[in-house]
This record gives sequence, structure tokens and C-alpha cells, in this order.
Amino acid sequence: MLQRNQSLDALRGFAILTMVLSGSIAFGDVLPAWMYHAQVPPPAHVFVPTLAGITWVDLVFPFFLFAMGAAIPLAMQKNVKENAGFGQILFIAFRRFFMLAFFALFTHHLMPWALAKEPTTKHYLLSIVSFVLVFFQLYDNKNEKYKRLFLVLKFISFAVAIILLAIFPFKSGDGFSFNNSDIIIIVLANMALFGTIIWWLTKNNPSLRIGILPFVMAIFLAAKEPTEGWAKLLYNFNNIAGYKFDWLYQFYFLKYLFIVISGTIAGEYFLKFAKTEIKTVTEKENRRMKLIALLAFTLVLSNTVLLFGRYLFLNLFLTTAILFSIYFLMKRMIKEHNELLFHFFNAGAYLLLLGLCFEAYEGGIKKDHSTYSYYFVTSGLAFFMLIGFNGFALSKIGSSINNFLCLNGRNPLVAYVAGNLLLQPILQLSGVYLFFDSMNVNPFLGFLKGVLFTGIVSVITIWFTKRGWFWKS
Repeated sequence: MLQRNQSLDALRGFAILTMVLSGSIAFGDVLPAWMYHAQVPPPAHVFVPTLAGITWVDLVFPFFLFAMGAAIPLAMQKNVKENAGFGQILFIAFRRFFMLAFFALFTHHLMPWALAKEPTTKHYLLSIVSFVLVFFQLYDNKNEKYKRLFLVLKFISFAVAIILLAIFPFKSGDGFSFNNSDIIIIVLANMALFGTIIWWLTKNNPSLRIGILPFVMAIFLAAKEPTEGWAKLLYNFNNIAGYKFDWLYQFYFLKYLFIVISGTIAGEYFLKFAKTEIKTVTEKENRRMKLIALLAFTLVLSNTVLLFGRYLFLNLFLTTAILFSIYFLMKRMIKEHNELLFHFFNAGAYLLLLGLCFEAYEGGIKKDHSTYSYYFVTSGLAFFMLIGFNGFALSKIGSSINNFLCLNGRNPLVAYVAGNLLLQPILQLSGVYLFFDSMNVNPFLGFLKGVLFTGIVSVITIWFTKRGWFWKS
């Protein structure tokens, strides 16, 4: 069985690699609709908000958010043991918030196609330089001998980045704009800030933490009503003295707390059972755990396929059957072998079934605009992914795949920008990108294009990870 948070690293690695894959496969009418976001179908990929359902692409972001939430208790344990004050926690949370916000602005502005409508060699080289700058901005140096050197390099890299943002006209010709940022990272920044603060304030009372969510829901529901009130004012608050900061914060972003707070519960389960001594697992227990893992992954797959196809009654029946099967198998296992996973099962089953009960609300499950069904279903499926990765590790092939995912999951920010800031410019400068473009002809090659691109990004990420070159916000 995977130790403590290795299954969490595997989940994060799975999320970041599938995120890269979903953005690098062929677009247009080459691949079927289930290969893209459900609300942005081919061939035009125009947003259709009335389309209900989810695809595997719609699971990527919530799985990453869930992993972020689960990492909060693990990352903050040192501060808990040191009896850190709330002021110190606020500093840590806001520092990460602004680091991620700057990351979102800088990396989005310095992509080749953001620098110019028709990028040239200098734009591709500039993107590669920006990747190097981000390296020194985020590199987590552990060597005390070089601590001062890397602090100086960090300062220089931020200074150079700010100068680049100030002097370039960019594609629009209007120069730097706060509204030109990576929305995914901006949302992650907000979740890192609010998720950390909420967890710290409720670290001894998880029930209170969960109790915050109905208040968030109430404000969302009240803001939709035509009547005015303080809830609507709070929801629409986005400026101070005429300065709008909606590019950085919107109450709308807080909807993802439903996923992040669920993740913090998983993180606390990891901590609770981190020191549990596990005796030798028998072959019979191994087989049972492998079967549980297979059922857990099947549950994720079946919900994705059947919700996309709108086979709602069949999905509810099959989900219930699989949940009973997993419960039966877990009850027959030795308690010390499955206590952590049983907590994951209880939380996952509750959230998944709650999400399916919400499915018809807001026109069916959707990523955009995201629905309550989406938050609960994806959070529940994330718990079952953790169960699946734990059982997966018991087979030789599964253990190798888990290790591969963990190496990527431990350095997600590298994987996130390596494709746009490093790999694409290199492929363009070398002329190899023409080969990738030529693959947009049929489903097999269109998907293979994404696999090859993602594979190279993964190699870059693993190379960084194995050398201890971790990026921390």
C-alpha cells in the first residue's frame, strides 16, 4: 500500500498530465466530443452553456483543486507543531496568493502567442528566457551554503520579469494588462489563500469547516435573486475607491471551496493514519485490495461516461452497486489495512451520492457554469481515485505507473508551464512543430499528438524532480 501521501502525489500527477494532454490534442472535428470539455464540443468548440454532462477533461481541474486542499494540512503541520500564530499563517497564505498571482500574470503574458500575433524567433527565445526566470522565482533551494545566492537570483528574476512586463506592447499593442492572466492559476491562488485560512481557523473542528459551505451556497443563491441585499453586495464586491480588482479576486471563485475543503478532510485523514503500523499483507488481502482499486477506478469511469451520455438512472444504479461491492470487500479486510481507505470510502460515497441527487438542479451537471452537482460528484470521485491509487500500487505495473505519476505530481508548476514556455518554442525554433501540426488528420494521430507532447513535458518535469529542482509558490 502507498505510504501516507504518495497516492496524493499520484492524483496530482494524474491531474497535471491530463491537463497538459487535454490542451495538446488535436482540435476541430478530428476527435469525438468526449475528448473535450462537455460544454465546448467540436468542431467549432464554441461554449454551449445548456449542454449537461462531464468528460474526463472536466475532471482534471477539480482533481487538482482537491489535491491542493489535501496538501494544506500536510504542508502546515510544521507550523502547527511550532505553535505558529495566526499572523504568521496569514503571511504564508498571502505570500503564496501573490506569488501565484504574479505567476499567472507573467507566464500568460510571456507565451509566444501572447507576445505577438505571429511569433518570430525573438519571441520564442523570450519565452524560453521567461521559463528560466520563473525557475529562479520559484526554485526551492534547500542548500544553506547557497541561500544568499539564490535569494539574490530570485530578486533579480522578479526585477527582470517586471521590466519585461512593463516594456513590451504584447499582441494587443496596449502593453501589460491585469486582465490578461491565467484564470486557472488565479483561481488556485484564491483557493490557496482562503483554503489555508479556513483550515487553520477550523483545524480542531472539521465540522465547523464543513459548516462554512452552506453559508457560501446561501450567498450564491441570494445573489441570483432580483432583490437587493447585503449578500448580493458581498457577492459583487470587486473594487475599492474605484479601483477594480476582479482580475485577482471574485466571490465567484469561492465556489471551488466545495472541492478544496473536501480535500482538506482527505489531508487530515492522511495525517491521522500516517503512523499506523501495517503488518505484512497477505496475498488474499492483496487480491482484495486490487479488486477494490479496480472497482474504484470503474466508478470514476462509469460516472464520467454515463453522465456525459445522460444515462442518469443507469448511472445511479451502477454507482450504488459498485459502492456496495467496495463496502462489502472493505468490511472483510483487516481493520488496520483499510482504516484510512474506509474513511476515504465513507467521504467519497457521501459526496458522490449527494452530487447525483443534485444532478437535475441547474440544468444538469456542468463544469461551466459549474453546478453544485459538479462540486460534489468530482470531490467524491477524487476520494475514490485515492483509493484506486493505493490498490494500484500493489501490482508491479501499477506501482511503476504510480511512481511515474508521483514524480510529476511533486513538481506540478514545472509541468504546467514547461509546454508553453519551453517545449513549444523549442519545437517551433527547430521546425519539429510542423510534424505535430501534420498529425491533425484523424482521431488516432490527433490523440497521439497530445500523448507525445505530454510525454515530453513529463520527461522535463521528472528530470527537474529527480535533481531536486522543486518549484514552490
